[in-house]
Amino acid sequence: MSITDNKKAFHDYFIEERYEAGLALEGWEVKAIRAGRAQIKEGYVVLKGEEIFLIGAHISPLISASSHVKPDPVRTRKLLLHAAEIRKLIGKVERAGYTLVPLDLHFTKGRIKLEIGLAKGKKLHDKRDAEKDKDWAREKTRLMRDKRA
Repeated sequence: MSITDNKKAFHDYFIEERYEAGLALEGWEVKAIRAGRAQIKEGYVVLKGEEIFLIGAHISPLISASSHVKPDPVRTRKLLLHAAEIRKLIGKVERAGYTLVPLDLHFTKGRIKLEIGLAKGKKLHDKRDAEKDKDWAREKTRLMRDKRA
């Protein structure tokens, strides 16, 4: 079940591979995500050494969060992946010019997971072509619907 997704990533990047990563979260963050107060649109994924982090994702704290906790809505969160997957991603990002983008925050078996994508940036003309194709598909379905009626 999807909590929030990053539609902007599909507009700005060609997504070539997808990985599902766990997140190292605090208790108040889990409660806020379950309440639907998460946003990953402006988040991005970075590599630091042998670890992967999510930066810039915004999780708004609930008013009922514990009084002794000082919530930071945009703190850096560690992503949890297998070591082999991390090494593979490091190689692609450093050598092949790929980038990592957050795609979807969702539940899997009661746990909160983040789907990240190995992506290449789109040029402006690629974005225009994608928009044109999307408009034509929309127009085509409208024509087919009108033809049946």
